[in-house]
Amino acid sequence: MDLDSVIENAPDAPAVFAVFPAEGQPYLARTALLRRRLRRLFSPNAKVFSLRDIAERIDYAATGSSLENSLTFYEWVKRYFPGDWQKRLRLRYPAWVKLILSNPFPRTQVTTKLSASEATFFGPFRTRASAEQFEAQMLDLFQIRRCVEELDPSPRHPGCIYGEMNSCLRPCQQIVSPDEYRSEVARVQAFLDTGGASQLASVAAARDYASSAMDFEEAQRQHKRHERIEQVLKLRDELARPINGLSGIAVLPATEPTTVRLQMMWQGFWQPAVDFPLTGAGQSMDARLRDAINGIAPSRQGPAERQEHCALLSQWFYSTFGHASGTDGVWVSFSKINEIPYRRLVRAVSSVSQSPAMRPTPPAET
Repeated sequence: MDLDSVIENAPDAPAVFAVFPAEGQPYLARTALLRRRLRRLFSPNAKVFSLRDIAERIDYAATGSSLENSLTFYEWVKRYFPGDWQKRLRLRYPAWVKLILSNPFPRTQVTTKLSASEATFFGPFRTRASAEQFEAQMLDLFQIRRCVEELDPSPRHPGCIYGEMNSCLRPCQQIVSPDEYRSEVARVQAFLDTGGASQLASVAAARDYASSAMDFEEAQRQHKRHERIEQVLKLRDELARPINGLSGIAVLPATEPTTVRLQMMWQGFWQPAVDFPLTGAGQSMDARLRDAINGIAPSRQGPAERQEHCALLSQWFYSTFGHASGTDGVWVSFSKINEIPYRRLVRAVSSVSQSPAMRPTPPAET
């Protein structure tokens, strides 16, 4: 292979690349300017590090956005370094609020690990601190336990301050039966599964009933509780939702100026990307988007892959350019495939197509 020809023909644009030696593992990296980076690595005058004498092949994939760059690098690291790819990738896993349902007396915890155990996960949050704040404020709305011990209920159990404050049903002291405690857990699970909608609807109904019965004190109490629930829900970070509802489409700049890239996430799993042309004869953009999305057959993998995919989404979304209007892509969320907001998707495609990232880059000076 003529390495100098490969280097000079490489685009001076963001890319993931691998340099393969005659023996041993490849050199894998990401860069914002591929040609300039390769020139530096293969310079015959390099004082410290040069690959010129050992390289036999160069592979690269140009990328149009930081998310595409991260996803490509993730795939290549797993392909070329199956033994220690986690150490090389150094993914930062986001925080989740987890309702542990496998415990005889379920409780919540903040965790960065997704699992296949019986549990409800709500997130991802921007930081662990924001997840802990949401968890603490949410628990004030219910009466499930906050202790982490393995309970052995007994009337002689000393209890805790939350039980004295009427903030816990005190299953440890057998004040309630396991079934009664589970009914309160079910309310917490419904709260997380519906993003708070179940509690808002229940409290609003109770408020309206009290008002119609002329019980204005009770109506006022329920109204204050409704406001309290709304305040708790405002503590959610933008992406935070039940993990089975973590779905959306990232509309990204593409390497070709006449297309954008549609990268769908479904229930916490990235799906294969679709390159969507900006123009099409005889069809509206809405109709062409529906055809493109309908061509994706959503699939699921294991909890480890889900954790990694959610980490990549969180890293992109909560970064400087995440979900910014057109600079590095736009995130359009949805809960179910049949509820995709195509009007928002059309606007997102238009926004990304007009962003600076989609404008042709002038040739670099040599």
